[in-house]
Amino acid sequence: MKPPSAPEPRKRRPKPAVAQGVPAAGDAPVGQGEPFPVVGIGASAGGLEAIEAFFRALPQVTGNAYVVVQHLDPTHETMLATLIGRVTDMPVAQAEQGEVLAPDHVYVIPPGADLGMTAGRLRLSEPAAPRGLRLPIDSFFRALAAERGAQSVGIVLSGMGSDGSLGLRAIREAGGLTLVQDPASAKFDSMPRSALESATADVVGAPAELAGQLLSILHYSGAGSSGVGEPGGSTEAALGRAVALLRSRTGHDFSAYKKSTAYRRIERRMAIHQMPRIDAYVDYLGGNPQEVDLLFKELLIGVTSFFRDPVAWDVLENQALPALFEAHPEGAALRAWVVGCSTGEEAYSLAIAFRETLERIKPKVPFSLSIFATDLHDDAIAKARTGMFPTNIAADLSLERLGRYFTETESGYRVGKEIRQMVTFAPQDVILDPPFTKIDLLTCRNLLIYFEPELQKRLMAVFHFSLNPGGVLFLGSAETAGTASGKFQAFDRRARVFRRLGGVEKASPAAFPQRPEARLPSPPEGPVAAAPRNTLAAMANQVLLDRFAPAAVLVGHLGDVVYINGRTGRYLEPAAGKANWNVHAMARPGLRSELAAALHKATRDKADVVIGPLRINDEAGGHLTRVVVHYIDQPESMRSMLMIVFTDLPEPEAAPRRALGSSRVGKLEGLLQEANEESRSRREEMQTVQEELKSSNEELQSTNEELQSTNEEMTTSKEELQSTNEELQMVNHELNARLDELSWASNDMANLLNGTGLAAIFLTGEFNVRRFTTHATRFFKLIPGDVGRALSDIVTDLVDVDLIAGAGDVLRTLVVSEREVRTRDGRTFWVRIIPYRIADHTIDGVVVTFAEVTANQRPDLVPRK
Repeated sequence: MKPPSAPEPRKRRPKPAVAQGVPAAGDAPVGQGEPFPVVGIGASAGGLEAIEAFFRALPQVTGNAYVVVQHLDPTHETMLATLIGRVTDMPVAQAEQGEVLAPDHVYVIPPGADLGMTAGRLRLSEPAAPRGLRLPIDSFFRALAAERGAQSVGIVLSGMGSDGSLGLRAIREAGGLTLVQDPASAKFDSMPRSALESATADVVGAPAELAGQLLSILHYSGAGSSGVGEPGGSTEAALGRAVALLRSRTGHDFSAYKKSTAYRRIERRMAIHQMPRIDAYVDYLGGNPQEVDLLFKELLIGVTSFFRDPVAWDVLENQALPALFEAHPEGAALRAWVVGCSTGEEAYSLAIAFRETLERIKPKVPFSLSIFATDLHDDAIAKARTGMFPTNIAADLSLERLGRYFTETESGYRVGKEIRQMVTFAPQDVILDPPFTKIDLLTCRNLLIYFEPELQKRLMAVFHFSLNPGGVLFLGSAETAGTASGKFQAFDRRARVFRRLGGVEKASPAAFPQRPEARLPSPPEGPVAAAPRNTLAAMANQVLLDRFAPAAVLVGHLGDVVYINGRTGRYLEPAAGKANWNVHAMARPGLRSELAAALHKATRDKADVVIGPLRINDEAGGHLTRVVVHYIDQPESMRSMLMIVFTDLPEPEAAPRRALGSSRVGKLEGLLQEANEESRSRREEMQTVQEELKSSNEELQSTNEELQSTNEEMTTSKEELQSTNEELQMVNHELNARLDELSWASNDMANLLNGTGLAAIFLTGEFNVRRFTTHATRFFKLIPGDVGRALSDIVTDLVDVDLIAGAGDVLRTLVVSEREVRTRDGRTFWVRIIPYRIADHTIDGVVVTFAEVTANQRPDLVPRK
């Protein structure tokens, strides 16, 4: 039997009819040129079993194309296409350069190559990263998202590492479908867990369940259609109800989001629940608060990456940041605002770009950058604050940046302390919350594209107000400052980097967002009740408030002043420049930092905080004050607000002076001299210790650099070993499959020989027994332990025959020998000796077969020699 070799592509077979009860994608036939979904399947260690289970659960006709990306050993031929072909009726083949994708076909990545897509064709390329750092799943998923958009599907199965999670995020941003194997069912759960931590999974389940969910979702969502148009009529009314439910549940208003985008996201949830009508889904939404939360997260498309659009970042580093430095010849503490920061990659990228630009330009004056990064999603902000990212960020960052700005841990990479200290993360709704001001650099990338034009125009006015004159605005690749013509000038229009024009101006109140709770309530319908009369009690309460109540300020959770009671001029003063009614900007020196810490603590602990006594500097020279920050929990309309109460404290009385006698003075002078001498001695000791510590610190720094270098080398070795381990597991699985094949082939041959009743003995070139059938024991005293022994040592019942000599003639001449032989009990057998040929057509022994012809014997038969 020919041993298995490299897998050959399976022949393309005609497609039979769709199995009954299984919906095809789009519920329509797919013709040539008609778009169809492409399903990318990523797996690593333990993934072959999951892949087989997935395809075993699929029918032959689904209307989708399938591309399998597996971590493979680049030096080993793979049998993956053959193994998948055993469990599916779809044609399975190894991907080839420029191959056109076809529905109901399976394509497998070849070893030692990266796979991509362009214009419906597969593209093979040499891996850019060294072995151990390759991320072929992320690479293909990103290409798939860019090529197919909403018709892209990404599936992550069993594997080690985090490959695939960034690719799933790209597919999700493009409107595609993402599925992840349940970690509990995965042989290696690292890749599925990483995908789930990225919050990019639409469906989670076992491989067989994912196959059924895939077909159901694509069928209900109409993935094979050309796209979703603008909703209208009853659909728009249902969409408005959904937005109202979201506003009531989360406090965030999605009414200004693009309706087509919102509808596509709602349609995805409808497909997962298999609800073909939006009004039915909205009814379901009204009775399930958890589904409202899931839809809220669905609408927040938190997709980002480090240094996204590298060309645009080059323009920022080489043109925009140097221009900011030139605009401040005396140096400056610059401020940046990252709007919609998601999980923090863009904010950290800005911090790294700023430091690298400083090192490259080396200005003679000091510069620093404080970055305020905000997002609507509290979970994303919490993750950004940790500064932890999976190992697959290596696809977006150079090895130099990874080694310098990140520290590798067991679970991924952690942002270095020097970068983390530059960024402050905070939850904020850019539509409803007040903006940051006095900003030098503002980035808002790929957020405006999800808003209606009217909201885009309003936010551009807010951004113009927030930026200082000459400040930099950095937008996404699909956005433009065209809605704010005359307010921005482009550094590079293609890179979407702009400079703010105009001087300091006061923005129109209509441009500023307002939360609904900050607005005055509308008057109630019906007759208005008469104002209450000025009773004695009311007038007494007013006198008490005016004469005896302490000065106080009511502020929101961000510090914006809502109400002022009493005279607060001794504690607060308006900031110079543009009007800014924020208590952090208005606090006088001596109060600002302590008040900021107290407000943060009161908001976090939801409890009162007392600070003081504090000395606050004012025009009169200063005074002592005690400040109480009271967290308001009731009434509901004032919940989470803070009341700041100021109370003046009396100055401490000066200690009375007593006349000191001359003796007392002399004694004190002596003590002072002794103290000075002791202080001088201690100072000298401290200087010696300081020099020793400095020397020790230099030695420790040198040791630390050596340890860092060793750690980098060990990290690289670890990644290479992990990659090699995954590849070896795949090779081991394929070898086990080959062993199973050989085992079955051996069993088949043994059963065939025994079933024919033919006696046969297989001999090596040295005429030792290699194998024999059970029927050969009728005239040779063979037992299993005789394998490997010379045939001449075996006792036989044959008479007047020399099989060894006959076998030698056959080996020498390669001519088949046939003759008749007899046994001691008078039976006659026809003996046939043929050469034993192996796969490469070489001779490695002989095969001797015996066929009994006793019943056919004639007296005149003469044996041939």
